[in-house]
Amino acid sequence: MADEAVRPGLEGVLAAAQSLADKKQAPGRGLPPVHLWNPPHCGEIDIVIRKDGVWFHEGTPIGREALVRLFSTVLRKDPDGIHLVTPVEKMKITVEDAPFIATRVDRIGETLKFLTNVGDEVEAGPENYVRVEMGPDGEPRPYLHVRRGLEALIARPVFYELVELAEERETADGPTLGVASNGAWYPVGPARAHQL
Repeated sequence: MADEAVRPGLEGVLAAAQSLADKKQAPGRGLPPVHLWNPPHCGEIDIVIRKDGVWFHEGTPIGREALVRLFSTVLRKDPDGIHLVTPVEKMKITVEDAPFIATRVDRIGETLKFLTNVGDEVEAGPENYVRVEMGPDGEPRPYLHVRRGLEALIARPVFYELVELAEERETADGPTLGVASNGAWYPVGPARAHQL
């Protein structure tokens, strides 16, 4: 998308998101309280968040990182999908996998602190879980809960760091590698699968 060629619906979301970001209406990163809004559904908008975390509008990558970060603050997961939401409109978008990518992890004491591709800093713990499922190709697909049902796919290098940090525990499924953060423990895979 040419940065100047914003469509009316998208222009409205952009203006509302910018206004809300300027006001910093919620704690943390200045996230707006999208969970409190109940605007009318205004249809779908041709925005796709690909598996690799790149945002597209009408088939063209959105090149401005600041614009993607701004839109990410007004994402909401509803039963029928993921939407861009403002106090006055709600537009469904397409998300191929997860809306965010966890691009970094740091161990700070007993906490795993993640950074996403849109600037969210998330501490894994009881409210922000780590989960791993197997993809159709048999490879692990690790995720981090970011906020209100929205998840980040944990990038492969970051997952490898988690595996390096993992400790083995005996579980109902047998010996399992997992990581602990803020008093919670998350399995990352069977211990035998990670032995060389």
